[in-house]
Amino acid sequence: MKKNYLLIAYLFFSLNIVANGVEPLPSESDSLRTIVLDEVVATGTRTNTDVRQLPVTVNVISESVLTERSEPNILPTLTEQVPGLFITQRGVIGYGVSTGGSGGIKVRGIGGAPNTDVLVLIDGLPQYAGLYGHPIPDNYQTQMAERVEVIRGPASLYYGSNALGGVVNIVTRHPRHDTIVTNLHLQGGSYYSLDAGVSNTLRRGRWTEAVGFNYVRTDGHRDNMHFDQSDAFARLGYDINEAWNINASGNIAYFNTANPGTVSKPIFDSEQHVLRGMATLSAENHYDRTSGAIRAYYSGGKHVINEGHTEGAAAPVNEYNHTDLMLGVSAYQNVQFFQGNNTTFGFDYQHFGGHAWNRNIADNSTKDIVVKTQYEVAGYVDFRQRVVDWFSLDAGVRVGWHSAAGVYYAPQAGLSFMLPSDAQIKALVSKGFRNPTIRELYMYAPANDSLQAVSLWNYELAYKQYLLGGRLSIGANVFYMHANNMIETRMVDGKPRNMNTGELRNTGAEVELSGRVWRGLMLSANYSYLYMANPIVAAPEHKLNIAIGYHHERFRVGTSVQYVAGMYTAVGANAVKESFVLWNAHAAYRIYKGLWANIQADNLLGQEYEINAGFPMPRTTVMGGLRWSF
Repeated sequence: MKKNYLLIAYLFFSLNIVANGVEPLPSESDSLRTIVLDEVVATGTRTNTDVRQLPVTVNVISESVLTERSEPNILPTLTEQVPGLFITQRGVIGYGVSTGGSGGIKVRGIGGAPNTDVLVLIDGLPQYAGLYGHPIPDNYQTQMAERVEVIRGPASLYYGSNALGGVVNIVTRHPRHDTIVTNLHLQGGSYYSLDAGVSNTLRRGRWTEAVGFNYVRTDGHRDNMHFDQSDAFARLGYDINEAWNINASGNIAYFNTANPGTVSKPIFDSEQHVLRGMATLSAENHYDRTSGAIRAYYSGGKHVINEGHTEGAAAPVNEYNHTDLMLGVSAYQNVQFFQGNNTTFGFDYQHFGGHAWNRNIADNSTKDIVVKTQYEVAGYVDFRQRVVDWFSLDAGVRVGWHSAAGVYYAPQAGLSFMLPSDAQIKALVSKGFRNPTIRELYMYAPANDSLQAVSLWNYELAYKQYLLGGRLSIGANVFYMHANNMIETRMVDGKPRNMNTGELRNTGAEVELSGRVWRGLMLSANYSYLYMANPIVAAPEHKLNIAIGYHHERFRVGTSVQYVAGMYTAVGANAVKESFVLWNAHAAYRIYKGLWANIQADNLLGQEYEINAGFPMPRTTVMGGLRWSF
């Protein structure tokens, strides 16, 4: 009966297709809107570019979509909205780090453990831990995001190492018209979860400002699984004249969390205390035929981790500590040499690393694990040319030098064909790469200072078309990826050792559909299929997301269904696959002007499933509260 109920529910909601891009202003839901055909994105290049001119596949998740389901973190929304992308979870709120952590990003089956193969950017600048080379998923709060742009596939031409499988770029809020808006939100729900925050955006003449503070916490759905986090962000800008502007931005976050261990092997007193921060300073120019920027940035953090103990075992003697940093300079200039041309020249410098040590809990003595920094310098050029109205080409290459891995290069070439009836075909060949991290080279027993960079070739064909006067868009992609020198830990002479072990071959297809079919009614769907010759965990063979959303000037409702099948939670001799269906729903009602009451419910079918092996996900959860914009 239970299986029949799930099947009926799944088939029923498969008739719906998900809301994507619904605008938050009530007046805009009162009339039919067309999709903007010349959608501009920043991630496919370093400058704002019509997405149709880019050979890469880019998804744009708007602020309205990010806030629709009231998620404090952007990552759960990305899993729903982006085909071929999947992000691991272990609980209601919070991802954590180290053993038992989640938030691992997989794009088309590419993503390490920890994730070093998909690069996360904030305003186009890299964000990852200097020693381990992975992003910190609890840093990426919805409140600071104006939109998120996701490249599916390698993006090393512009972004270098770690952009092996793709890029997630969080574009922070930046008001472009004279305005002042304050947003307040407060919501709570299952497992004593709480999400509260305040933000303000302002533009007056030449000055812009965006600031915010957010606090989240939960007891978690298992014992010893609490999480709490405080974070703040700020962005200040000034227009020097019509051509030049400067801006400075920064964020800081502090979180505490616990690793409860697996259900079969619980862990006690495992505590993680993490402080992270970043700051950037940039000068940008915008002329008729050229535009560019020079940016300096810094990010770093301090981690204090007690790994805890299993039942009956002695408490650990040592506490792990580390401080890490990443600083750099990124400069680029886009030039239109002649009609239909865009040529980008760029330069990047990065310096990263840190200090890791164990502190003896009893006598406070310390023992170093590693003290190491590395640097990297690279230059790139990308040539894009519209040859005729219906045909464009792209060719570029990045060449760089890494202090441990040596010289590298990353070429890219693509073709775009504009067809009748607002249709387009794109073909792309691109190379992604990842340099070995300090952890892989120098930390712990498997360390191997002879590791080479991982390289990956991607071959992709894409089709997109707009129908019904632009109200409906459909897209499809097929791809093949072949990677060499993948880094894995193998047993060598009875000891673990990091090794460049060989090949990875992934093949797949992705389909998307979205549109506004009636006043306030938005439909969308996405599906991805992935075949992996060498399977990895948390990369589903099938992922489907479908839903429907409706906006009225007084209320908003939406529902979605996500189907995941053939997802490994363990590989090797004892491989385990997981499949599940998640039904989510949300609603909001306008009480007065900008004051809204909202509620959302996840996993309404009460599915039992795991994403991280041994960490069962919660059954049905509910969050509700108020949002006020004035």
